[in-house]
Amino acid sequence: MPTNTDFERMLRGVSLRVTRPRVAVLSAVHDHPHADTTSIIGAVRADLGEVSHQAVYDVLSALTTAGLVRRIEPKGSVARYEARVGDNHHHVVCRSCGAIADVDCAVGAAPCLTASDDHGFTIEEAEVIYWGLCPECSTAIPSDSRKDSRV
Repeated sequence: MPTNTDFERMLRGVSLRVTRPRVAVLSAVHDHPHADTTSIIGAVRADLGEVSHQAVYDVLSALTTAGLVRRIEPKGSVARYEARVGDNHHHVVCRSCGAIADVDCAVGAAPCLTASDDHGFTIEEAEVIYWGLCPECSTAIPSDSRKDSRV
């Protein structure tokens, strides 16, 4: 697990000034993978005391732009943040409770999938989200009603 010194080094490595809110947000994202902004704000406030929503949003934006965190937004979900960057992994999302887990690259080298027609784009990343039910929700929902919940 990275330390505050590691977070400071990461920030300097992407030419961002080291501030207590930036270190706290980076730490919160590392400690809480796939956390939404509200959860990150709570973790930062537990660490620093009072900090504004806007300050956390601004830090998340700067960290995302700098490539230190990744923003994901599965359909029907608020934005979530993770510290696992640069490896083009994917996600599996539970349709019932919203739990999210990482899934390593589907096949081959990044961007993992070859588009049937790239329309002249230079593709750098593919984002795949697998949908289903997590183990807890799978056992909580009778198998007959699972058919009706699929879209």
